[in-house]
Amino acid sequence: MMKLRSKRFCTASTFRFPSFVTSCNKKIKVADDDHRNHAVPLSEIKWELRPGGMLVQRREIPAPPTFTQDQTITVRVSTVSQFHDIFVQPTSTFGELKMILSMVTGLEAREQRLLFKGKERDDCEYLHMVGVGDKDKVLLLEDPAITERKLHGMAASQPISV
Repeated sequence: MMKLRSKRFCTASTFRFPSFVTSCNKKIKVADDDHRNHAVPLSEIKWELRPGGMLVQRREIPAPPTFTQDQTITVRVSTVSQFHDIFVQPTSTFGELKMILSMVTGLEAREQRLLFKGKERDDCEYLHMVGVGDKDKVLLLEDPAITERKLHGMAASQPISV
């Protein structure tokens, strides 16, 4: 019977390459964005050992964009028949965007439904956290339930003439 050593306590910093890899001074080919191959020395590549024991190349995750207080973005809000370009700070919420749109369109904020990337967004969600950037499109729809209530209220208030 053969005993296997567990790699559970092995981390990326304690991992050592096998002797045939460290003694090799060759360069490996890596494809870049332009689909041209260029040689990269093996020592420049950062490696990471995953918990399952798989050795993979470490990825660098870019930091999210930071916004200044004075910066504004343009959001194109589209209705069925028209569109409006709204200038707003990226750190504002969809509720604040609805308040601005209520002044422009005449619809109250509770009558509006805002959709971004195919999903209806809540009033408390921030624009920059959802991914709304400069010149992105947001769809404005009138809430059908409130429109129906308005129609029923108008029909109930009018007398029926025979």
